[in-house]
Amino acid sequence: MVQRLDHIGIATPDLDAGSAPYLALGLSPEGEDELVESQGVNVRVFRAGETMIELLAPVRADSAIARFLEKNRPGLHHTAYRVEDIDAEIARLRAGGATFLTEQPGPGLHGTRVIFLHPKWGAGTLIELCEHPRGEHGAHGH
Repeated sequence: MVQRLDHIGIATPDLDAGSAPYLALGLSPEGEDELVESQGVNVRVFRAGETMIELLAPVRADSAIARFLEKNRPGLHHTAYRVEDIDAEIARLRAGGATFLTEQPGPGLHGTRVIFLHPKWGAGTLIELCEHPRGEHGAHGH
């Protein structure tokens, strides 16, 4: 079951331009930008309380974020929810008819395992499940 909202993903063609509103709100980037090679994105993280805002900028034209930006304006890409056991959640949701964009979870930010549910299943919203490494309950994640 979902533990809490982990982060929201915001698609932007440029991390610096995309950061401007969050800097104006008084938020500061947390740590260094991180390349998630498997997803073809550079990620900059801001924290608002317990929830992170992840700015996602494509690093290659075939990434999901690049395709999203070709079809849409920059903005909300997905909402992500922390789960304790991603494999159990995938099995439970599949048994209930959920559809995923991939068969298996993949690597995410800061050592997390992540999987995305199809937006049609999510009533038009791309939903991500993320499992943080054991023992890192307060850690960052994607």
